[in-house]
Amino acid sequence: MSADREVGGRRSGEDELAASKLNAISRAWRIGLAGVAATAVLCGLALAQSGDELEDGPIRYSKTPATDAVARLQKLIDQGKVTLKRDPVKGYLPSVLKALNIPASSQTLVFSKTSFQRDLISPSSPRALYFNDDVYVGWVQGSQVIEISSADPRLGGVFYTLDISSPKPRFVRETYDCLQCHTSSMTRGVPGHMIRSVFTRIDGQPQLQAGSYLTTDESPMVQRFGGWYVTGTHGTMRHMGNLLIRSAAEADDPDLSGGANLSKLNRFVDTRAYLTPHSDLVALLVMQHQTHVHNLITKVGYETRRALEYEKALAKDLGVAEGQHLESTLSRVRSVTDALVKAMLFTRAAPLTAPVRGTSTFAVDFQRPGPRDAKGRSLRELDLSHRLFRYPCSYLIYTEAFDALPLLAREQIYRQLRNVLSAENAALEFAHLTPSDRQALREILTETKPEFASLGK
Repeated sequence: MSADREVGGRRSGEDELAASKLNAISRAWRIGLAGVAATAVLCGLALAQSGDELEDGPIRYSKTPATDAVARLQKLIDQGKVTLKRDPVKGYLPSVLKALNIPASSQTLVFSKTSFQRDLISPSSPRALYFNDDVYVGWVQGSQVIEISSADPRLGGVFYTLDISSPKPRFVRETYDCLQCHTSSMTRGVPGHMIRSVFTRIDGQPQLQAGSYLTTDESPMVQRFGGWYVTGTHGTMRHMGNLLIRSAAEADDPDLSGGANLSKLNRFVDTRAYLTPHSDLVALLVMQHQTHVHNLITKVGYETRRALEYEKALAKDLGVAEGQHLESTLSRVRSVTDALVKAMLFTRAAPLTAPVRGTSTFAVDFQRPGPRDAKGRSLRELDLSHRLFRYPCSYLIYTEAFDALPLLAREQIYRQLRNVLSAENAALEFAHLTPSDRQALREILTETKPEFASLGK
């Protein structure tokens, strides 16, 4: 494939700019450590463009105290209410996961050198990622730090490092270094999370001349998981996981069969160094949905707060009564809530053309929490036959980040959800929702999300 491979299957002016930056980064990577500096400079271009917006107005990203799960855990540690135990090999990793209620079964392994810890990452020593609904934890063999990113209720992606050698564990909030790459068009212009799929050489270097993909649940399966190990079965579907190439030419017509339907990774890596031997396919699919929606929730929060602040500045001159909003404000909010609602309802999600099964207990662990309605139904129930979830509305509607959205945004979202889920709605973009889907979702949301009934009228 050519160097102008589409990112995420679509192209735009921003995507073309991102592709040119990625190719420049790949050239820098070929000269070793200078590649890290080049990455920082190029990603910093996006940060420079958005930095003022992050620090101005109602956002004030770096100056606003975080209130996410990691910040709360640090307070408990400081108060002596929680103690992290240090493992002689994995440092604080097992204790951190336990304290944050992150299952080890969520483990996925990424072997491409696409992290600031690139020198320690390789196909024989991949980076391990663990996650729950709100927090992502990264661990690399031989590293002195654990990397953590969290979905803060107001700020969106907040990033931390934890020194695993320190006798007094402290999560240090990072801003500039992480935002260089985690605030860009790939994250909707807000501090967020992204999953990339890249062709990877046998030494772990990403072959960026061959192009790369930003992957979400909307991406075709064949574009996903490049640079990641994948354990699980998926029938005739193919993905880029478990693939190692020797040259850019191999990316033009890659053999994806060799890495398909693997239950073990023994031929690639000694998994005894990790908490589990898995890089679970179902965990990867859930994480790709989750990061996409997390970014959209943050986008809605940022844009709504900006719109309301702008309206407040004009309210007196324009005679806007208390409790009323300018049409321009409503339009601005609808434009971002519309994208979120579509993603939450899996409007553009790529269908599964064969049944999917993971190799760990992740599917069971993920489905265990509620809430559930009187019939025992939950938005966390997996389908895995022709789509990811049995009831196609994102479980992230129950998160703190969603609940912390401004009231105006939540009202718009619930109103749009009720409209889509009404029996009369026949819009083609929601044709994937059957009448039984819509009825089930209305019933589940009415019982488990009281605001859906009270604010969505």
